[in-house]
Amino acid sequence: MPAESAALVLQPGSTSLKALPPLSLYVHIPWCVRKCPYCDFNSHQARGEAPEQDYVQALIADLELALPQIWGRRVYSIFFGGGTPSLFSARAIGELLAAFRARLNLAADAEITLEANPGTFESAKFRDYRACGVNRLSIGIQSFNPAHLRALGRIHDGEEARRAIGMAQAHFDNINLDLMYALPQQTLQEAEQDIDTAAGYGTTHLSAYHLTLEPNTLFYSQPPPLPDSELAADMQDMIEARLAGGGYVNYETSAFAQPGRECRHNLNYWRFGDYLGIGAGAHSKLSFPDRILRQMRYKQPRDYLQKTAAGAPVQEEHALLPKDRGFEFMMNALRLAEGFEPALFAERTGLAVAAVEQPLREAVRRGLITRDHMRVAPTKHGQRFLNDLLQLFLPPGGTA
Repeated sequence: MPAESAALVLQPGSTSLKALPPLSLYVHIPWCVRKCPYCDFNSHQARGEAPEQDYVQALIADLELALPQIWGRRVYSIFFGGGTPSLFSARAIGELLAAFRARLNLAADAEITLEANPGTFESAKFRDYRACGVNRLSIGIQSFNPAHLRALGRIHDGEEARRAIGMAQAHFDNINLDLMYALPQQTLQEAEQDIDTAAGYGTTHLSAYHLTLEPNTLFYSQPPPLPDSELAADMQDMIEARLAGGGYVNYETSAFAQPGRECRHNLNYWRFGDYLGIGAGAHSKLSFPDRILRQMRYKQPRDYLQKTAAGAPVQEEHALLPKDRGFEFMMNALRLAEGFEPALFAERTGLAVAAVEQPLREAVRRGLITRDHMRVAPTKHGQRFLNDLLQLFLPPGGTA
């Protein structure tokens, strides 16, 4: 275990951190070809060419401004998210990675993920991504069914999705496929076809997300006809069973991996690790011995570029209060099927487990978690009703 993850020695009532958690870097590229009607991410439809070079320089400047907050800490993973990062050229991604290596203590075996959409695939481009240091792809398939892809507003069809996976496998051995289920008018058989098709490629990782109607999306204001809750639950059961039969481990609520091929970047999130987020609208969680900071960059790309040029890309920053740390830890760690060791709670929050003793007991009483001196983990019932489980840990006065 790295020295940064060493166990804490806490004084009674202490909320300080004696060691810092692992650190990741998140890079947000906000542009996409077309905004999907279900998407509530900070993504913006490109009007003409995205200002690639200006944005690359802003990201490097953003990182340099943040360096004093992370100086000397090792970075274990990098994740290019969006939007559609694969809109950017391999030259731009390579320039960024070279700048990151020059400025950061980047682990030699760092996991470097880039999100890509099938409608932006070119074989030579992805060969060049691999050559410049990207070693993991996450491909937004969502479905192989043409009718469902049209309903989701995707720019690719099923054949393009299949072709994109083949191109990716020619250059990468670590690939995630993103799928969605409970789609408009989707049947159980159609969901099964999507899962079986995806699993048939044998990629290292699959993600299967339940389509939800999020505020500030077109689907929220104009809801499509969705499967009822019973059918959606049947789809979830089917997905878990089919992927388990294919050798995948359901290690997190929506994530399935071949043994040992879990996404290290996301595991760091779920274990309440630290991450520096750069780019428009990116969020950060940064720990210091005496505080845990939350940050958000300016969301609109134009504002972000202007504010970064002025040396002030951070729009919001606040310290996470001790009363909120327990909830935020649980909101992440209880997504993991394996749960967490009680010592990790103390290590990452600076609080003794006694700070959440009452909700832990209530969660056991309701059959939502199992607990002993070695581990706290959600039960299958707790995984199904995760929101109910997390409500128990809300601090007084509402959400953290």
